[in-house]
Amino acid sequence: MQDIRFLKFVIFVNAFVPLTLLALDGYHHKLGANPHEFATRATGVLTLLFLLLSLAVTPARKMLGQPWLAKFRRMLGLFGFFYGGLHLLTYVWFDKVFQMQAIVADVGKRPFIMVGMTSFLLLVPLAITSNTRMIRWLGGKRWNQLHRLAYVAAAGGAIHFYMLVKADTRVPLLFAGALGILLGYRILNKYFPRYTERPLARAAGKAAKLAHGNSQETL
Repeated sequence: MQDIRFLKFVIFVNAFVPLTLLALDGYHHKLGANPHEFATRATGVLTLLFLLLSLAVTPARKMLGQPWLAKFRRMLGLFGFFYGGLHLLTYVWFDKVFQMQAIVADVGKRPFIMVGMTSFLLLVPLAITSNTRMIRWLGGKRWNQLHRLAYVAAAGGAIHFYMLVKADTRVPLLFAGALGILLGYRILNKYFPRYTERPLARAAGKAAKLAHGNSQETL
């Protein structure tokens, strides 16, 4: 598949659907008894969802033998960062009204907030370097090493979610399980690529390494 502009457009539009629905429900006062908490929880779930989708692109590309799927990874990762920023903003704005002293005190009292903020901060350099110019400037190897932080950020996000919900931990455990599967695939692919990749994906990966110094083999 050569022209994926329409598919990118579809993903772009659908990525904003949850935010649009959230805004409409907020406008019509349909977010429940605690709308601020609902908005914070929803944006946090969307952050984890898009992070995991971005991390799933490479396994899907290799297992299906479809190199063009890699072109969606950046967009999905940036949407994860976007919703992560909204998640943090809802907390800072609605919960603490931008009072930095209250935020610092809250971080000290509630460790899950520190875990969440640390995870978001890990995404900042990934968002900044998510372009071809930065790949060339850093070099493919260093860029790949930096972007492995996406796994750390996703793990931190799942832990943050688990610590937050207290009672019903099914959803954060599902996210953690999905991340575990992606990490397991990464390990298997490193040592047993003949069983985890289709031949077309392996050939495309070798060609990319030769042509671009491994700059396209990202996580």
